[in-house]
Amino acid sequence: MVVLAGMATVHVSARAQEIEHARLAEVINLKGTVFHVQGVDLDAEHIWVTSVDSAAHKGYLHQFNRKTGKFEKQVEVTDGPRYHPGGFSISNDSIWLPVAEYKPNSTATLVELDKRTLAVKRKISVADHIGCIAVTKDALIAGNWGSRRLYVFDMDGKQIRKIETPSENQYQDIKFVDGMLVGGGNLTKTTGAVDWYTWPSMQLVQSLASGPTDRGKPYTGEGMTLKANDLYLVPEDGPTRVFHFVIENHLPRQQ
Repeated sequence: MVVLAGMATVHVSARAQEIEHARLAEVINLKGTVFHVQGVDLDAEHIWVTSVDSAAHKGYLHQFNRKTGKFEKQVEVTDGPRYHPGGFSISNDSIWLPVAEYKPNSTATLVELDKRTLAVKRKISVADHIGCIAVTKDALIAGNWGSRRLYVFDMDGKQIRKIETPSENQYQDIKFVDGMLVGGGNLTKTTGAVDWYTWPSMQLVQSLASGPTDRGKPYTGEGMTLKANDLYLVPEDGPTRVFHFVIENHLPRQQ
């Protein structure tokens, strides 16, 4: 199969098209140094990716051009012993991301960055490893190591709820879309799924299975974001790629 990717043409094997009820529309090669990829989000102009350099104990947020995949800038987000940035979410003019110690049952900082300048606007301390954040209109939903537990905080950082995740899926990136919580994660070393939950009842209403890329990584194993029926996945360490799928079945919505 041949897929147009920004300004380039990328050949993708048939094996690398495995998202249930979705077609692969585009592959964007990100032209810049990233390390162990964690999360992704985007807008009309830019793609942002978090990654962790385990050897140097440093975490980064990288910014790329949406059309070409060209590297634009990055910011280090390391916070003392916390250097593991995770799945993150754009909300209005802010980027919310967690930076945690690289071990379970540890500590994390929830960081709000200015989307335009990538400057820090505020920080919230959490007494657990936080690996991903979704943002509602008035709350932060944060998943711990493997998202076995979800914490809900108000926008000032006060914990208002704690939820045991009703799935074996190890969510690495979560988003709040159309009133629902959407999580992408891995089930095995080569398989995973994207799941939709009603909010705040946390009832699973849809799950799309995913297979591996042509590099053997589960598509949903790291970065995931959803814009309407457009699903974007960044499962591979650098040099990395954004896989853009179009979901062809009806997606659940919650008012």
